[in-house]
Amino acid sequence: MSVAQSAPRSVSTLVAGRRSAAQQTRAENRTLTKLTIGPSPWVRAAALAALVVLAVLWLLPLAWGAVTSFKHEAEAALPASWWPSQGWTLDAYRQVLGNSELLGWMWNSLVVAVLVTALTVLISAMAAFAFSQTVFKGRRLLQFLTIASIMMPGQILIVPLFKQMQAMGLVDTFAGIVLPQVVAPVMVFILKRFFDAIPTELLDAARIDGAGTWRLFWTIVLPLSKSILVAVAIFVFIGAWNNFLWPFIVTTDPQFMTLPVGLSTVKNAYGVQYAQNMASAMIAALPLLVVFMLFQRRIVQGVATTGMGGQ
Repeated sequence: MSVAQSAPRSVSTLVAGRRSAAQQTRAENRTLTKLTIGPSPWVRAAALAALVVLAVLWLLPLAWGAVTSFKHEAEAALPASWWPSQGWTLDAYRQVLGNSELLGWMWNSLVVAVLVTALTVLISAMAAFAFSQTVFKGRRLLQFLTIASIMMPGQILIVPLFKQMQAMGLVDTFAGIVLPQVVAPVMVFILKRFFDAIPTELLDAARIDGAGTWRLFWTIVLPLSKSILVAVAIFVFIGAWNNFLWPFIVTTDPQFMTLPVGLSTVKNAYGVQYAQNMASAMIAALPLLVVFMLFQRRIVQGVATTGMGGQ
């Protein structure tokens, strides 16, 4: 058989294999759906209707905020106003974007979120690898303390953390905002569970070939864990971007304020400006919307595989 004849056959075989894999995936999804909510089409229709109702209820406040941001201030203050009867306007966005500090606060939030994400993923991955694939004295005790710290409310640590940052001279600095946020016991636990599933035969073979602990971590474990690392990074980034309490406590200088903290300090002599507040909220949520649009599949996979839906 010539090469010209074998090439189309190999391509058709590859296409057929992909089609069969897609059909198998759809069949597995249908089977999982039947096992989850039952085989009856009426039950599935009722479940779908309930999900649609819950989605609409969840989206209503977001829709109200978006519509309010395009209203005139006088109309936005009316309690019974939903649709802008006076017409759509961008005055609220012009007022908000006219604030010279807004872009600085957005840049600060981006810097803090990126640093927190990078350091959290790195530290959590190293700790999880140590708990999962190494043996050392006191490992069980450290694992117990890590799991126990998950159940501890973060608000309990605010005062000692602030005292520590104050003693180190890190108040009103990016380091003071970032460092207390990089310790994430939940992420350590999630990554450890994933690392436990890595075949030990693969790691043992690498050790026989002379690979040390660091080489195992960087060249084998991390490349095999890209999916879970991306999922963890996305959730950490979202949490760091939305974090308000700790940056609010550790910063008083507008030069270092993040976007949630900066927006909370904006006041007007004429009282509450609902349209401007909603416009500020929409602008603050825009980067997260972009992240969700770009990594939608990763976020859904992360919720499904890590159980971080409540984060």
